[in-house]
Amino acid sequence: MRWCSYERRYSKKINRISMFEPVTHVIFDVDGLLLDTERIYTEVFQGICGEYGKEYTWAVKASVMGLPAGDATAIICRRVGLPLDPEELLVESARRLHERFPSAQLMPGVERLVTHLAAHGVPLAVATGSSRESLQRKREQHASLFNHMQVVVTSDELVEGHGKPAPDIFLKAASRFIPPAQPGKCLVFEDAPNGVGGAKAAGMQVVMVPDSQLDHAFQKGATQVLTSLTEFIPETFGLPSYESEPQH
Repeated sequence: MRWCSYERRYSKKINRISMFEPVTHVIFDVDGLLLDTERIYTEVFQGICGEYGKEYTWAVKASVMGLPAGDATAIICRRVGLPLDPEELLVESARRLHERFPSAQLMPGVERLVTHLAAHGVPLAVATGSSRESLQRKREQHASLFNHMQVVVTSDELVEGHGKPAPDIFLKAASRFIPPAQPGKCLVFEDAPNGVGGAKAAGMQVVMVPDSQLDHAFQKGATQVLTSLTEFIPETFGLPSYESEPQH
């Protein structure tokens, strides 16, 4: 198996170069981390709230980032004071988002990092609060990148579990690797406070790449905070460096 050869190849180097606990598996969030969709969410909810004379603030947005859609719309309705039922907001926002998701672009540094890790046989997964249908729309222009993900877990699969900041989605992703990964050997990439909380609750290290407008108070708990994935140095977590030769 590719992951075995990767682990053997780098196990002797890990203790020498790693600044953090070494990992063998990587789990990615999608919205605002792999894809620039948070801008789309913001514009859609600002538009809907504005039509009712309400303001969709950054404080409200920060509280719902990473949550399943139904949970998010319930919080937005309550905190913003929208004269809508959460289900009505869910339906209207979903319609507008569905139209715009295919235009989502990759965030800086994503393509290089994902293709690099995949070339070295590092097992990769996606754990997103989005539904599978929404994820399909978002990834339409980026199929080749998402094809590197051996595991994909969406909110639809948390029938008996809870969305972020609960650890359920991350633990499910770890359990689906073949063979299953130990949570402590997984590194999560997140942009949202709820995602960071969920990853930490799962016993995983987490690299946070927050929006520049997000208050620093929401960055607490992350193992490492970066302004962009272009800053990430793989070997600090025992992963193969960009200068290393890929597997053949």
